[in-house]
Amino acid sequence: MKNNYFTIALAILCLIFTSCDSDDDFISTDPGVDPANFELNGVLESDRILDPSQPYSLTGSYIVKAGATLTIPAGTQIISQVASNNYIAIEKGANIDIQGTQSLPVIMRSSAGNQGDWGGLVLLGDAVTTEGVNATAEVGGFIYGGTNPSDSSGSINYLIIKNAGAQINADSQYNGLTLYAVGSGTSIDNVALLDGADDGVEFFGGSVSITNLYAENNQDDSVDWTEGWNGTLTNTYIVHNNDGFSTAIEADGDNNNPTITNFTAVSTVGGTALQFKKLSGATMTNVLLMGYDTNVDMKDQGPIENVIVDNTPMSDPSDDVFNGTAVDISGWAWVAAGL
Repeated sequence: MKNNYFTIALAILCLIFTSCDSDDDFISTDPGVDPANFELNGVLESDRILDPSQPYSLTGSYIVKAGATLTIPAGTQIISQVASNNYIAIEKGANIDIQGTQSLPVIMRSSAGNQGDWGGLVLLGDAVTTEGVNATAEVGGFIYGGTNPSDSSGSINYLIIKNAGAQINADSQYNGLTLYAVGSGTSIDNVALLDGADDGVEFFGGSVSITNLYAENNQDDSVDWTEGWNGTLTNTYIVHNNDGFSTAIEADGDNNNPTITNFTAVSTVGGTALQFKKLSGATMTNVLLMGYDTNVDMKDQGPIENVIVDNTPMSDPSDDVFNGTAVDISGWAWVAAGL
C-alpha cells in the first residue's frame, strides 16, 4: 500500500519546492548521440556528458570503461526497457558524475514501472574486499577489488533508482545500487531506492559512505553488506509497506565494523529489521525501528557484542535499544519525483 503519510508529505513538499526553483537549467547537447535516438547501449571508452533535454532509453548493458567518465546532469532521465541484462556499470578505473539537484534529481527507472524490470546501477572500485584483489563480480564478470581504500569511482548526488532487481541467473538478482569494493574517495549523497525486486543498495567490501539514503518497498533487503564493507551510512530512512520483504539491513561475513548513524526504519507489515550473519556487526548511533516483529536476528548465532548501539555492545537480541529520534525527511522533497 503506497498511500502513507511519508509519501504524501513528500509529494506535497515536492510540488511546493519545485514550483519555486527554476535556476537549474542546463544548456548543452550530447554530441555523441543523434538527438532523434537518445539510446544507451554498449560500451563507453571516452568521456561523455548526457543531455537532460529529453530522456535516454537504456536498451541493454551500458558499460563505462576504465579511464572514461560518464557525466549525468541535473534533471536527466534514463528509462530502461524491460530486460534482465539492462544495467549501467562503471568499471574499475572509470568514473561517474551524477549532478542532480533538489529540484532536478537524476532519475533512473523502467519503462513499465514494475519491480525487477531492469538491473540498476553498478560501480566497481579498487578498494579492499575480503574476496581479494581482482575478484570477479556476479554481474557481468566484472573485475573489482584492490588495495586502495581511498579509491574514487566519482560522485553521485540526488539520484533516484526505481524498479530495479532483475534476475541475473537462477541464484542472483541485481540491486538498485551495487557497490563492489568502492573506495572512500567516492562521494554518494542523496539517493532514493524505490520499488526494487531485490536489495536497495548492496556493498561488496570497500569503504565508501552514503549520506541521506531513502529506501521504500524494496522486496529483499533495503541495505545489504558483505565482504568486509567498513564505510558509513548517515541519515537513512527506510519504509516497508510491502509484504514478503526480507530486512531493513542484512549484514554478512567478517565484521569490519561499519558505522550506521541516524537510521530510521518503519514497517506497516511487521517482519525483521536487522539481520546479522556469520561474524558481522556494526557501530550504530541513534537508531529508530518501528513496526517490526523482530528487531535483531543473529542468523548464525554470531557474537551479539559486535552490534554496538549508542556506545554499548548489545548483550541480547531482544534488548530494547532502538528508540532513537526519527531522521527528519521534511526537507527531502526531491524523493517525491520518483514516487
